[in-house]
Amino acid sequence: MSRHNLTDLEWKTIRRFLPRERTGKAGRPWKSHRQVIDGIVFVLRTGIPWPDLPSEFGKFKTVYNRFRRWVKSGLWLKIIESLMGRLLKEGAIDFELWCVDGTVIRAHRVASGARKGELTSDENAEKHALGRSRGGYSTKLHFLTDARGIPLGVTATPGQKHEAPEFENLMQACLVNTFRKEKRPDALAGDKGYSSKSIRDYISKLEINDVIPTRSNETPNDDFDKSLYRHRNIVERLIGWLKENRRIATRFDKTIDSYLAMIHIAIARMIINWD
Repeated sequence: MSRHNLTDLEWKTIRRFLPRERTGKAGRPWKSHRQVIDGIVFVLRTGIPWPDLPSEFGKFKTVYNRFRRWVKSGLWLKIIESLMGRLLKEGAIDFELWCVDGTVIRAHRVASGARKGELTSDENAEKHALGRSRGGYSTKLHFLTDARGIPLGVTATPGQKHEAPEFENLMQACLVNTFRKEKRPDALAGDKGYSSKSIRDYISKLEINDVIPTRSNETPNDDFDKSLYRHRNIVERLIGWLKENRRIATRFDKTIDSYLAMIHIAIARMIINWD
């Protein structure tokens, strides 16, 4: 038994989202959803290639095929959307301060490439959020969290893309409906990479106070709240925690939906066990 397996609490929480199991039918022995998910989580935590999955989880092809089927159906995102709704009802989301940040993830060579004739290499890389930054072939992840470190949104772009142009997409990917004023934070913090007129105007229209330091060539903001800004490191701690999952720390997945699904699984486990 792997130490990375789902706990009983995690299984009880997510099992209602899964399709009915095909028990009692003739044909090949059916692998239970829990056994398959334990295999997926093992890959997430250890970063091993799918063919190297230990036999205790069943044939790797069975585990991978079911993973991809659930990825295409948007299962993992549905799960964290439901879990986020539960946190909202419990009043666990902090609306005093939200934080944003980006991180570059190095892509392994197996993450590159597409089926022949599907797309040109450049088109495929853009579609699947792959590009070349100073750190090499990579993907950039963008995160939005509350002041407690609860992930509220995540998007991905090619590694060379700057955080600022992705800011609005990240806000629109928020799992909390920010169109309602009572579901918006009082303030939003980001580093100097988010210091731009367009971002400040966007935040202002939402009636959110920006806690973003100015660059050296900009007029200093006299209303800048240094005490709130000190809490911005919560998003960096979240990123560090997610990177403890080796399948997230290095990108091995060719398709962006598979890679984001791994992140969604890690976030789901985090929320389920949130104290």
